[in-house]
Amino acid sequence: MPERVAPAVVPKRRRRARPPPLAPSCALFLDIDGTLLDIAATPDRVRVDGRVTGLLPALARRLDGALALITGRSIADADRLFPDIRLPIAGQHGIERRDAGGAIHRLPAVPGIEPLRRELQQLAADHEGLLLEDKGETLALHYRQAPRLAPHLHRTVKAKVALARDARAWRTQTGKGLIEVRPDGRDKGTAIVEYMTEPPFCGRTPVFVGDDRTDELGFAAVEAAGGWAVKVGPGPTHASYRLRDVASVLQWLGGAANAPASQRGPED
Repeated sequence: MPERVAPAVVPKRRRRARPPPLAPSCALFLDIDGTLLDIAATPDRVRVDGRVTGLLPALARRLDGALALITGRSIADADRLFPDIRLPIAGQHGIERRDAGGAIHRLPAVPGIEPLRRELQQLAADHEGLLLEDKGETLALHYRQAPRLAPHLHRTVKAKVALARDARAWRTQTGKGLIEVRPDGRDKGTAIVEYMTEPPFCGRTPVFVGDDRTDELGFAAVEAAGGWAVKVGPGPTHASYRLRDVASVLQWLGGAANAPASQRGPED
């Protein structure tokens, strides 16, 4: 099954080196790894910067609660990173989603994940440097510590998915140093669209900040809704704006969190 990825095109409107300041009327959606936190060799080794744990509650107050994390991690894993902050979160690329009221919405389980899980576990066991991240309904095979295996792994995983039971129900998704298997029908874009139908997000200008290929569908969703898509780091992208790295993201977000309550960002 081919990957569903937004086309990396340059939007018609003028590009900017940096996004404009956030206005209190925005709805802010943030990826975690590579956006709020620097990527580590393995997902469990990321370091949570104290600036982030201070920024998120301040931003939520600034935006009247219209702040959500949009991540490939599970909700439980994201909550472990930020144990003292309970935000709306779309986990596993939108397969599970916690709304602003705390209710959890989950995509019904897709049959056939157990054989795929066993095959990817065996694949990881057969090659030094591979790590299988089992998130429940999605499976991510990390090869950041064995990059030479990337072509082989991409071919092998896609072939296994094509031969799986209910193959049409599954998607493969590539990212930075990983290839992921997830159920079809949900992605970061659909999660953002769902949030935008609910308070406190509805009626606001959506802004999504992300760094990876998995974020492109989210970029497309906010652009289609008249919002701002912000790419972190280099590489082709659908996003209209760009920030250089995690430090630049935190600096930009800090400007919004510390702005006077009466200050509004420019109309865009």
